[in-house]
Amino acid sequence: MNQSIAVVGGGSIGIAWSIVFARAKRPVMLYEPDDARRELAQDDVMRRLRALAAHDLLDESPGDVVARIEPVGNLSAAARGVSYVQECAPENLDLKRSLFQELEEIAAPDAVLASSSSAIPPSLLATAVRDPSRVLVAHPGNPPYLLPVVELVPSPETVATTLDRAHALLESVGMSPVRLHKEVEGFVFNRLQGAVLREAYCLVRDGVVDPRDVDKVMRDGLGRRWAFLGPFETVELNTEGGVDAHATRMGPAYARMGAERGQHDPWTEAMVAQVSEAVQSRFPRDRWRDHVLWRDSVLMALEAFYRRTPLLSGPAAAEPADGGGASTSGENDPGAARDVGAARTAGAANATKKRAGNVAETGDR
Repeated sequence: MNQSIAVVGGGSIGIAWSIVFARAKRPVMLYEPDDARRELAQDDVMRRLRALAAHDLLDESPGDVVARIEPVGNLSAAARGVSYVQECAPENLDLKRSLFQELEEIAAPDAVLASSSSAIPPSLLATAVRDPSRVLVAHPGNPPYLLPVVELVPSPETVATTLDRAHALLESVGMSPVRLHKEVEGFVFNRLQGAVLREAYCLVRDGVVDPRDVDKVMRDGLGRRWAFLGPFETVELNTEGGVDAHATRMGPAYARMGAERGQHDPWTEAMVAQVSEAVQSRFPRDRWRDHVLWRDSVLMALEAFYRRTPLLSGPAAAEPADGGGASTSGENDPGAARDVGAARTAGAANATKKRAGNVAETGDR
């Protein structure tokens, strides 16, 4: 069986996935039908790899990594006999379904067919193939070589072995897979991001706060903690008594806030108990004070890092690393060093093009 990874689409996410796999010493066949973009692919990869090297985030030379990536203009050449495909085409259902139909015929009979889609449910892709059991969405953050989380989203037809194989492969190349129990629009990443954005827009609309100050609250407040703690872990360490005490004290206030927006999603006793048990698997409550001290130590380390790193003050605070600048697709280049501090907000925004044109991805990451 062909041990290469097939990456389908040479846009920003396809380039980024190629780096993930090649950095982990896996050979990559990068399919991009557009001649101009394909010719620029390795230069794009090299620019990002040099930025990673400048931050000591490579274990070998950029040249060694880029040598494992072979851009090709023929889908058969890219995917013939491979056991894993990472599709990174635009957020166009017809285009993706067409690609999956072809990939089913080209890749190995039991190959995992994974889409990077940020919005299309895997069930809509699965119906395009004869064997939907091996289709899933593997939705990354942007760029995945800096944001390791990847959501594994099954359709109702996806079998457990497909999820197991995708999980094992992606974990082996340094990713942090999260397995969803079922498909839901927006998956988890964008539903969480969307909840924050909806409230942020409402606060601006209602004249509560200036947009710049919304970003400041996130950047200098919530975001600092959320850089190393999840929302449940945050409240566990914020309140003595943890999640349970927080839900008792603050639950009614959050319910009132939700009601202002027409929401009614009570934190039931059973749901709070489930979350509490899960959080305590990492932060046993009998060591709560020690964990708070650890949290504060991390925040101090982050504050010290911010003070000695002008780059984090904004894109005007430092020049780009070697090769930085706008990407060839017209998107923000997440490989440039000046974008590292803002990687969590990077997103693809290219217009959808027909199959014969540029297979550059779009979506919200």
